[in-house]
Amino acid sequence: MIVGTAGHIDHGKTALVKALTGVDADRLKEEKARGITIDLGYAYSDLGDGRQLGFVDVPGHERFVHNMLAGATGIDAALLIVSAAEGIKPQTVEHLQIMDLLGLDRGIVALTKADLVDDDQLLERMAEVETLLSGTALGGAEIVPVSAVTGRGIDELKERLLALGESGKGATGFARLAVDRSFVLPGAGVVVTGTIHAGEIRVDDRLLLTPSGLEARVRSLHAQNRPAEIGRAGERCALNLAGPRLSKDAVKRGDWVVGPELHAPTDRLDVRLTLLASEGQPLKHWSPVHVHLGSAHVMGRVALLQGDTLPAGGSSLAQLVLEEKVGALSGDRVILRDPSATRTIAGAAVIDPFGPPRNRRSERRIAELGALAEPDETVLSKLLGLETAHVDLARFGLARNLRPVDVDALLEAAGGARLEGYGFLADTLAAARADIVDTLKAHHEEKPDAPGLQPERLRLTLKRRWPPAVFKVLLDQEIKAKKVTVDGAFLRLPGHSLKLGARDEEVWRKIHAELTRERFRPPRVRDFATAYNVPETDMRRLLQRLGKVGRVVEVAPDQYFLRPVVAEMIAIAHAFGREFTAAEFRDKLDNGRKVAILILEFFDRHGITVRRGDLRRTVPQKLNQFGAVAPAADADTPAKA
Repeated sequence: MIVGTAGHIDHGKTALVKALTGVDADRLKEEKARGITIDLGYAYSDLGDGRQLGFVDVPGHERFVHNMLAGATGIDAALLIVSAAEGIKPQTVEHLQIMDLLGLDRGIVALTKADLVDDDQLLERMAEVETLLSGTALGGAEIVPVSAVTGRGIDELKERLLALGESGKGATGFARLAVDRSFVLPGAGVVVTGTIHAGEIRVDDRLLLTPSGLEARVRSLHAQNRPAEIGRAGERCALNLAGPRLSKDAVKRGDWVVGPELHAPTDRLDVRLTLLASEGQPLKHWSPVHVHLGSAHVMGRVALLQGDTLPAGGSSLAQLVLEEKVGALSGDRVILRDPSATRTIAGAAVIDPFGPPRNRRSERRIAELGALAEPDETVLSKLLGLETAHVDLARFGLARNLRPVDVDALLEAAGGARLEGYGFLADTLAAARADIVDTLKAHHEEKPDAPGLQPERLRLTLKRRWPPAVFKVLLDQEIKAKKVTVDGAFLRLPGHSLKLGARDEEVWRKIHAELTRERFRPPRVRDFATAYNVPETDMRRLLQRLGKVGRVVEVAPDQYFLRPVVAEMIAIAHAFGREFTAAEFRDKLDNGRKVAILILEFFDRHGITVRRGDLRRTVPQKLNQFGAVAPAADADTPAKA
C-alpha cells in the first residue's frame, strides 16, 4: 500500500516518515539546507513478514502544492499530519480538501510533536481535528498521538496503517504508470518512477509514453524499492527504459507509461465537478483553471454543461478543455486550482475522457454522461437503453481500461449483442435490421420505377437515424445475409429491378445492342435520339436513369459506355504494366484520339490513372471501381511506383 503524507509545513511530516521507515525522504540539497520538503520524497518500511508500506512525502508549503498534487493522486491512503503544538493551519485544510476531492476515504491522522504538549492540550487538539474531519471522506478516521523524538505511538501508527488494507487499485486491465520523476543513471540510461495505477508491468514489456507516443522497452525494474521482474497495481516502481528516441528530456512528470492499448491522448474531459463550499464566488462557464490529473499539471478551461454558473458547494457536469493533451481514463480524479494557483477550488471525477467538441450540452449527451457515470456492472444496460441505442465497444473498453473479454462479459450480462465493433440490445438489433428491409420495401411500393435508394438516403429515411459508421455495420450485415442487394449506386431488395415502360424498354434494347457493337466508340445521346426518333431530352433522361443503376457510365458529357466496357478499358490501360501515352491507348482501342483522350481524362478524374506530362500510369488501388480488373501482364518496363 502507498501512503501519502499531508499537512502544513513544519508539522513534522518528513521526520515522522523517517521514524516509520528509517529513511530521510528529503533528497535535495536545498531541502536539507532549508529544512523543508520542496519536491516529492519516497521511503519504504519493510516489516519483515512480507508486509511493506510505501510512503510519499509531499511538500507542506503553499508554494509547492503543485508538487504535492503530483504525488497525492497515486496514493491509496492518507496520513494527515497535524502538529499537537500548533494545531490546524491553512495547508492542513487545503491538503484535507484535496484528499477529500480525490475520494480518499482511507486514512489516519498523526498528531505529531505530542511530547511538546500536556494531556489536556492533546485532547483539545484531537477534538479540533475531529471537527475538521467531519463531513469529509476521512470523517471518523483514527487519531494517533506520536512523537518522532521519543518514539511515542510509532509502532501503533504502523499497525493502524497496515490495518487499512492493501491497495485498491485494479490488477486487471492494461498497464498504466504515472510518471513523477525522470532521470538518467550512468550505465543504465533513462529511469522513470511512479505509481502503477492499473495492470502489471514486466521486464521486457514494450510500452508507450503518453501523450508523446514514444516507444519504450522495460530493461529492468524496481518495485517498492526492490529489484523485481514484475510491478503490480498499487506499487511504486522505478523503470529502466530503452527506446530509439528515448532521452531524459523526452520524458517528464505528468507522462504516463502505458500498454500500447491505452495510448489515447486527449484534451477534452467530461467530468462530474464539485466546487468547494469554501469558495466565495460561483464558478463561471469558461473559467480558466490549473488542472492536476495523475502527476500532470496543465492549464485549461471549465465548460459547464448544466448552466452558466456553479454555486459554492455545488456539483455539475462539465467539460475540461485542456491546452495540452494528457493521458486520462474514466474514474480518474482531477483537482482544479484557481488561475493564480494560490488555492484549490474544485475537484472532479472523469466520466468520459474523450469528450466531444460539439453538442456537449445536448439532452442526448447529458443523458449519455448520466449512464456513463454508472459502475461497470450496470453501465452497458443503461447506455444501450438510451436513444443512441448502441455502444462503440472499443472506445468503451479503452475509456474504462477493460480488456475485450471483460467488455464482452459485461455486454452479455446486459443482454446485449456484438455486431462488428458495436454493442446493441438484441431487440434493438432485430428492429434495426427489420427497419432497413421495411424501408426499402415501402420505397419500392411507392416508386416501382425507381432503382432503389442510395445508402445515405436510406440512412436518413430509417425510423432511427444511426451514425454513418454504425449504419454501415448494420447494412453490411443485411447485404451479407442477402436481404439487401447492391445495384450500382443503389440499394434494393432482391427481386426488385428497374421497371422501364414498354417503349423505354424497346429503346434500351436497341441502345444496348449499339453500345455492345461499338463498345469503344459509342454514339452520343443526340445520335441515339435521331436514330430512334426520340426527343433528345427524353433520351438523355433515360440514359441518366440507366446510369444511376450502373448499367451505363457517362464517361464524357452525353457519351455513355456500358459498365463492363469501362472495366475492360481500365484493364487494357493496366495491362501496359508501365507508363503509357494516349496514342498507345488509342491504338489498343482503335478508336480515334479524341475519344481516347476523353476516356483517359475520365480515368484521371476518378484516380484510376495518374498523369505526368504526356505519360500516365494506373493506380492499382483504384482499378476495381467499375468491375474486377485482372493484374497487369508482364511488360518490358515495370510500372513506376
